[in-house]
Amino acid sequence: MAKAKIAQKSPYVLQVEAGRYAWCACGHSANQPYCDGSHKDSGFNPIIETVSEAKTVAWCGCKQSGGKPFCDGSHASL
Repeated sequence: MAKAKIAQKSPYVLQVEAGRYAWCACGHSANQPYCDGSHKDSGFNPIIETVSEAKTVAWCGCKQSGGKPFCDGSHASL
């Protein structure tokens, strides 16, 4: 399987509202950290995450996290 493109070597720390979010897993979206459909024919699919309440989220930016779609600090070893 192809490796995801590193979008950035730090998390996207964002305030989000309750709802469903499609996290970009391929790294090619122009709307990081969210999917814009750029993964087509790449072998990647977005990860759909449901957030139950408004809160701050650290979305993985390097696409290498073991806790996708959330940052686990993997970017520190890139």
